[in-house]
Amino acid sequence: MPLRSAALFAVAAALEIGGAWLVWQGVREHRGWLWAGAGAVALGLYGFAAALQPSAEFGRVLAAYSGVFIAGSLAWAAVADGYRPDRYDLVGAAVCLVGAAVIVWAPRGAA
Repeated sequence: MPLRSAALFAVAAALEIGGAWLVWQGVREHRGWLWAGAGAVALGLYGFAAALQPSAEFGRVLAAYSGVFIAGSLAWAAVADGYRPDRYDLVGAAVCLVGAAVIVWAPRGAA
């Protein structure tokens, strides 16, 4: 289950970050409404990817995804925009990913 969950987090991040980037490119970089429209579709698909997580706890999934989103945003910026994260960006992203893993995969007993 952790492998499926991690893969869904990666897909969700690619759709959300990629969708937001496409909207940005369409509007702010004047690439046109086709880019922005493609971004809107990707953002909608992100919601479906997030909903496919094995956990039934919406708040827990979204909280953990936030850590994945932070790390994914830095990676996207490095690849798509030539942004070079510094060591504090990388440490912060690592902390977020560890936090996400704890939220999603910590062993929980019956309450």
